[in-house]
Amino acid sequence: MDKFTKISSVAAPLPITNIDTDMIIPQNFLRTIERTGLGKHAFSNIRYNDDGSEQKNFILNQPAYRRAQILIAGENFGCGSSREHAPWALTDFGLRCIIAPSFADIFYGNSFKNGLLPIKLPQDIIDSLIKDAERGANAVFTVDLENLEITRPDGEVIGFEIDPFRQHCLVNGLDDIGLTMERGEKISAFEKEQKIQQPWLYK
Repeated sequence: MDKFTKISSVAAPLPITNIDTDMIIPQNFLRTIERTGLGKHAFSNIRYNDDGSEQKNFILNQPAYRRAQILIAGENFGCGSSREHAPWALTDFGLRCIIAPSFADIFYGNSFKNGLLPIKLPQDIIDSLIKDAERGANAVFTVDLENLEITRPDGEVIGFEIDPFRQHCLVNGLDDIGLTMERGEKISAFEKEQKIQQPWLYK
């Protein structure tokens, strides 16, 4: 999993409430277990016309936001089914951080395990950040996970809170497998001792 320490990017404003996982990645694209290749289908139902051409009014199709790494959204982001493909699609598209007033619990947890940083902030602050983001390419935000700070385009610094364990995992690029491998020496020592004490388990 890619480490997340600090990013600087424009932020795409998408102030829609209850963006569910089917909007993020429609169910007809769930046939893969690969984490790559889903970005082109992210927000497919509102991103493309029926003929496959781009919806010109959709925010992520607009030139200023095509390379946005930050998305500022409405409350209850990621609700709906618990598909892990949702954070896969967002990260494969290029997004690394979602800022919203609230998130669905399962999506919130899945995001940390897949290198995506979800940040919860009060609605009044979200409203201010959306106004900043609407300035497009002239508005660059910096998200600093190590110091738990967001720097607005005008230089104002806003603090945010993240569970310290989840912060540690993202900063060090540790998913569940990575966390297990961190304890590799202890696991090997345990197995060595167990082979002596309970050899029948290894026959």
